[in-house]
Amino acid sequence: MEAVSRTAQWTAAARALETEREDRLFADPYARTVADTIGFELLERYAGAGTVPFLAIRTTYLDRAIVRAVEEHGIRQVVFLAAGMDTRFYRLPWPDGVTVYELDRPALLEAKAQMLADEPAPTGRTRVTVPVDLTQDWTGPLKEAGWRSDEPVLWVVEGLLFFLPESAVRNLISTLAAHSVPGSVLLGDVISRAALDNPLSRPFLKCLKEDGNPWLFGTETPEQLLVDCGWDVREVRQPGEPGADFDRWPYPVPARSVPGVPRSFLFTCDLPTSEAAAA
Repeated sequence: MEAVSRTAQWTAAARALETEREDRLFADPYARTVADTIGFELLERYAGAGTVPFLAIRTTYLDRAIVRAVEEHGIRQVVFLAAGMDTRFYRLPWPDGVTVYELDRPALLEAKAQMLADEPAPTGRTRVTVPVDLTQDWTGPLKEAGWRSDEPVLWVVEGLLFFLPESAVRNLISTLAAHSVPGSVLLGDVISRAALDNPLSRPFLKCLKEDGNPWLFGTETPEQLLVDCGWDVREVRQPGEPGADFDRWPYPVPARSVPGVPRSFLFTCDLPTSEAAAA
């Protein structure tokens, strides 16, 4: 697999560790399989203060937000961009008739298919893999795979935005809005610029760069970024704040007004109605 795709395996390793806790927040019985040995090796290489609890919190936040969005909005098409080793298709309680599209690089999707070849697909739902490079056109292949731009969609952008330059981040989020109709939802995460500049982050960031996976983007104002790109922000949460704690975050959460603090943000957005956009 391309180097950048290997990050998916250390995320899977962290999910496996959470699954094996007695007080686990979620159960991902496939995580250890898709993590493979390399996932745990990379997790040990990258893991710093807060990495493992953050990944448990991010997974839990998005799990619950995905289930809630599908139930509340009646969405029946869900798109995971840079799906990596995500196994939510298998493990979440999807309503009948849902189609889950997983977009990622061809080599990763092929490796994932081999790892999960013996796992039976749950009934009542459909999984469609779409091999693409997200830095090039991906909406065409997604439409060819059956996705409809005239129906509400749930977009999930997990663990992706900080690997892209700012221009690509803005283009991606704007493209999602442009290809959505009212009732659509966007879920994801992003980091602060301070997380890239903080001296304590340097060893971790150095490892990522050496492995071909540099972090490139962060913002102190995720709400403004999302609004600028066409979305209404329902909520932005930092790990440790109400709604994104789950008794896992071991550190205090400085107020947003405190400058220079490395932060991670989890967000839920809606597409504004035409009337709201015009106003």
